[in-house]
Amino acid sequence: MRSGPKSGVRLRRYAIVAMAVIAALIVVGRITGILVDWLWFSSIGYGGVFWTILSARALLFATVFAVSAAAIGLSGMVAHRYARDVNILRAEALAPWRATEVAGDLSELIAPRVPWRATIACAAVVIGLLIAVGEVSNWEIALRFIYQVPVGQRDPIFERDIGFYLFSLPAYAALKNWLLRLTFCTAIVAVVVYALRGDIALERPPRTLSAAAITHGSALLGLFFAVMAWSWWLDRFLLLYGDNGVVVGASYTDVHVELPVLWMLVGLAAVSSVALWINMRRRSYMQPAVLVLLVFGSSLGFAVIYPALFQRFYVKPSELKLETPYIANTIALTRQAYDLAKIEVKPFEAEQGLTLDSLQANRPTIDNIRLWDVQPLMDTYAQLQEIRTYYKFLSVDIDRYQLDTGYRQVMLSARELDPAMLPPNAQTWVNLHLIFTHGIGVVMSPVTEKSAEGLPFFYLHDIPPVSNGGPDIREPRLYFSEGRQDYVIVNGNVAEFDYPQRPANAYTTYSGRDGVEVGGVARRSLFAWQLDDPNILLSGYITDQSRILLHRNIQDRVRTVAPFLTLDRDPYVVASNGRLFWIQDAYTVSRWFPYSRPGFGDGGNYIRNAVKVVVDAYNGTVDFYVSDPADPLLRTYERIFPGLFKPLESMPPELRRHIRYPEDLFLIQAQLYRAYHMDVPEVFYNREDLWQFPRELAGMDDGSAASTMPPYYTIMRLPGDARAEFILMLPMVPSQRENMIAWLAARCDPSGYGKLIVYVFPKDKLIFGPFQIEARIQQNTEISQQISLWNQMGSRVIRGHLVVVPIENSILYVSPLYLRAASGQLPELKRVIAAYGDRVVMEDSLSEALAALFKETAPTASPQRGTVDARAREALAHYDRALERLKAGDWSGFGAELDALRPLLEALGAGRSDGQKRPGGQ
Repeated sequence: MRSGPKSGVRLRRYAIVAMAVIAALIVVGRITGILVDWLWFSSIGYGGVFWTILSARALLFATVFAVSAAAIGLSGMVAHRYARDVNILRAEALAPWRATEVAGDLSELIAPRVPWRATIACAAVVIGLLIAVGEVSNWEIALRFIYQVPVGQRDPIFERDIGFYLFSLPAYAALKNWLLRLTFCTAIVAVVVYALRGDIALERPPRTLSAAAITHGSALLGLFFAVMAWSWWLDRFLLLYGDNGVVVGASYTDVHVELPVLWMLVGLAAVSSVALWINMRRRSYMQPAVLVLLVFGSSLGFAVIYPALFQRFYVKPSELKLETPYIANTIALTRQAYDLAKIEVKPFEAEQGLTLDSLQANRPTIDNIRLWDVQPLMDTYAQLQEIRTYYKFLSVDIDRYQLDTGYRQVMLSARELDPAMLPPNAQTWVNLHLIFTHGIGVVMSPVTEKSAEGLPFFYLHDIPPVSNGGPDIREPRLYFSEGRQDYVIVNGNVAEFDYPQRPANAYTTYSGRDGVEVGGVARRSLFAWQLDDPNILLSGYITDQSRILLHRNIQDRVRTVAPFLTLDRDPYVVASNGRLFWIQDAYTVSRWFPYSRPGFGDGGNYIRNAVKVVVDAYNGTVDFYVSDPADPLLRTYERIFPGLFKPLESMPPELRRHIRYPEDLFLIQAQLYRAYHMDVPEVFYNREDLWQFPRELAGMDDGSAASTMPPYYTIMRLPGDARAEFILMLPMVPSQRENMIAWLAARCDPSGYGKLIVYVFPKDKLIFGPFQIEARIQQNTEISQQISLWNQMGSRVIRGHLVVVPIENSILYVSPLYLRAASGQLPELKRVIAAYGDRVVMEDSLSEALAALFKETAPTASPQRGTVDARAREALAHYDRALERLKAGDWSGFGAELDALRPLLEALGAGRSDGQKRPGGQ
């Protein structure tokens, strides 16, 4: 029994020591994390950005903590100072004639005194820390508020600059929320103190509520109502973000009912606050209760019930008439928020005068019609060019290059290293972090060409990259790329694996700029602790010259430097001047633009592609280029982080040729433009001209399901322009209909970058839409029979994306068709389907399909391969495979190859006869 108290003391000591150790570990972890981040930011030249963010977070944390802890502590101390002792209260209830004597006896019998001051101080510190931790994420809001710039346009209701809504209102809302939480916490601490001291005892007789508790409660409740008065004042501006199903923003009911009600609640809360502070002297417990019921009852009745009744019985019967000016506000400001107002509208006649001669006059467009889809091409790249199991192609990018053969649209993919694909017994720490450190090279192929076997023609291929008409690459190593990239340590005393070759592998040593020095014992200990990897400290392969490469994933790297930017989901690789770079589109976004419909993310209603980020795949350098200098958010960030952003004109010209309009932004804008191209309120209200994305059957071999057509990049000559250019486009169809009504294009080349054009078809013409063309293809007996035959022969037919190709004032449709063995993973481009007007054809190549489509006997020459040469190679390939089948005793395969060979030989013979006749003929 004697050991009981000692055991309890010992346990308390152990608990205190354990908590101290845990707190120390947390503090050490935070300090080491900050130190590692500082070293990394400094190594890439952005130490100023690091200190700006760290200072803002630290200052905000310290301010919020100091004010919160002080307010909570003060409230608790005041409650302790003026609360009556619980024993005296109990004594007064038991024996009022000798309360002091009985209270002393009770103090000795019931419990020793609680260390109130220390307990209140500890509670204030803990709660203050929790509040500060929750508020520190608002550092960006605080900085934007301090460094804000005006927009130069005012809202239509309160006539305040739009910058107030983008920068000031979010800060005021965050401050209001903090004050409400702080007021609540101070009240909770005071209530607990008064309850423990006996000033509040309502659960059983004798029920008590001391004068001190009433005074303190009146003061805190008055403070709460003062904050609520400010909150309702702010709520006036929040009316500009409402949505009643017709108007996004302030509607008729909001302006004529909600706004006056909010002013009434502001006045009522302010008067109630003053009345409660006066009650600190009167100390009536009924007055606070009455004021609470009055304020919140009025809020429920006038701010919730009355506007709903007004909307239903007054506005709804005359909705269009009353809401018209507010619908106009929604249209105008939504178009501005998404940059839809700059879309130029042009007519497109959709004529049927296309001929083979006009195709010849538009060779740059024809030569760049995309026949390779991303997924089949990625599967083909994986089978032909991954070379080793530990290499992987994670995505296929679409770009354009000025090559010897002209301005060509290409598809390319980076060959990245995937350490997880190493054999299990080879996944050692040394291999993962010291030897296998980088991917190597890219694969590039044109979008239109294919081999006789239906495989892509390679501009760049193999390891190290071999150029076959593509750009030369002198530094192919990818230390920074898209995949999951753990840290690596370079310049140790073990060579890095470079690429496989015979008879021995090639090895290299990193000579780039990136990396934090890690050779010393102190830094090795630091990184071992922070990365939770003791091997960094224990390994004998690390030297004084060793450096550690961190944040090697492209998006992680950019997001770490600029966490305030939203990144496009698809960074793309660029070969420029013999090196490899990644271009990452970045957006400035907000959900505080007034009268704008939320259209992406978590309620975002404003977006600009304000920044182009370039990351060197070898050196890891990160450069931020301004692509939209007029964006107010970016102008504010330029003031916050001086020196971070560079003008777009300073980007190397070779890289500037590869900037493109981002697909994510284009999709968001196209989605909104479906409705917001209607700028007349009456038309918008009735949804008379609502557009929709077309459907297609890509990937389906039975036509049983459809998917929404995605936007696609292409090289084409826009109507009325002199030359072809790289654009991003998407057709549009009417709502609930399949005929095409317009197509939207975004210009990507530097000369016209960022310009959006919508080409609108005449309303008195029927223009087949993509899904209608898909139906015509399905109904074509020759095509459907051939597809059915292939599917029955153990192969799988894969339908490619249907491409809408505007040429001059006409529309051409092209769709590739792939064939893949049921047990294989190598899709082959076997046929090309083309449609124009009422005709649909399927041929071996695009040139043959176009020739057949326009009833010409001689097909147009392929961009790099003459038809005769292509057929000759294809015939030779069939002949070689026939011999292989014969040697293997596969008679059915031998017969099939001969059957495929015959029409090619006949076509070659016909072509030769035609060629012999022409010179001496007409």
